[in-house]
Amino acid sequence: MEATLPSRLRDLPADERPRERLIRHGAGALSSAELLAVILRTGTEGDGALDVAEGLLCRLGGVRELSGATLAELSAVRGIGPAKAAQLQAVIELGRRSVASQPAGRTRVRGPRDVWELLGPELRSERKEHFVAVLLDTRNGVIARQTISVGDLTSSIVHPREVFAPAIRHGAAALVVAHNHPSGDPAPSPEDIQVTKRLVSAGELVGIPVMDHVVIGDARWMSMKEAGLF
Repeated sequence: MEATLPSRLRDLPADERPRERLIRHGAGALSSAELLAVILRTGTEGDGALDVAEGLLCRLGGVRELSGATLAELSAVRGIGPAKAAQLQAVIELGRRSVASQPAGRTRVRGPRDVWELLGPELRSERKEHFVAVLLDTRNGVIARQTISVGDLTSSIVHPREVFAPAIRHGAAALVVAHNHPSGDPAPSPEDIQVTKRLVSAGELVGIPVMDHVVIGDARWMSMKEAGLF
């Protein structure tokens, strides 16, 4: 639990303000509100940057909700506005791209935890379901990842041709599919199971097996293979 902070940056000694503490101790030493205050830099006439940062986290419900907030939702918070909302979204998107840009050739998928570590940081905060195919070589190394659909998971939008076309194009030997549940609960729905069985059957036909379907929740995941659902 993060410590309670003075409500105004100007009430803090100069060497205890978030930016100075980050310079001295590193970003890991700061609370979420302090990190936001560094990004925002300024507050309003009545509230300092730290007040605005704490208000933002309180209004949205936390860091996870912040990372999935829209520009309009951020702009509606007192002290933010369109310019700072755009600044926050730029920082969040850079973080996502940093995770996504890790060299694919160095990543191996040995089980569902590897899928979680590859996709979880990005997908766990999405407000819509994202269905992703992770394409593997003969040694389970990641060749590429492909977003197949965005929206509620149904057989009509997650069609085998959309999944296996990029796998064939990249010469994949196998693949793992994954999608997130915005509710945070990774328990698969009947539709999830139906889609998975359809993809597994298609994989057997084209010779590119579906190794697993991992459902990503807030801080948990579920392997449909380990659960015996296909």
